[in-house]
Amino acid sequence: MTLAATLRQHLQAPGMIIAPGAYDAIGARLVEQAGFPACYMTGAGTSAARGFPDFGLLTMSEMVENAAVMARSVSIPLIADADTGYGNELNVTRTVREYEARGVAAIHIEDQVAPKRCGHLDGKEVVSREAFVSKIRAALEAMPRSKPARIWLSWKPRRPSRKSRPCQGWCAAPACLTWCPAAARRSSTCARPRPWATSWPFCRA
Repeated sequence: MTLAATLRQHLQAPGMIIAPGAYDAIGARLVEQAGFPACYMTGAGTSAARGFPDFGLLTMSEMVENAAVMARSVSIPLIADADTGYGNELNVTRTVREYEARGVAAIHIEDQVAPKRCGHLDGKEVVSREAFVSKIRAALEAMPRSKPARIWLSWKPRRPSRKSRPCQGWCAAPACLTWCPAAARRSSTCARPRPWATSWPFCRA
């Protein structure tokens, strides 16, 4: 069974998955040794470890290679930050294939404009719904049809205002998983929540 398939099983099981963040192989090994079922490659940590703020300054190649080192250092699924997909639909296609080729179990892509900002900072701007749905479709088409369980895609949309419904629209797209970290209440999270989700800010599309 692939690590992506293992992660899929974890997500479909009851309870919450805790995947601590790390930015290098040593941190990933510590996460595994502590007994956690998955590890998360933080984009902010990866940027900071190279002396940059999380303003989208690292390239896709830099992020992919860091993920490769972490993925080959552990035997648990690695979920990796893929920023905004590093461009348009063509760039997203390559991004998915590069992460997949290095054994990453899952990636998430944000709907911010370029250059992006760390999701915990103010002043973020998002692309149009149509543009982001197009990226989602391109990413799913990039997944190898012969082994579709190799990579598990999640999407991290950012709501542009407190009055908007952050996941509305994304859940109508063919994404595997939607993560709405900006949502403060269950009622404002998603128009179509799913009971199997590991925690309520997630919904399956």
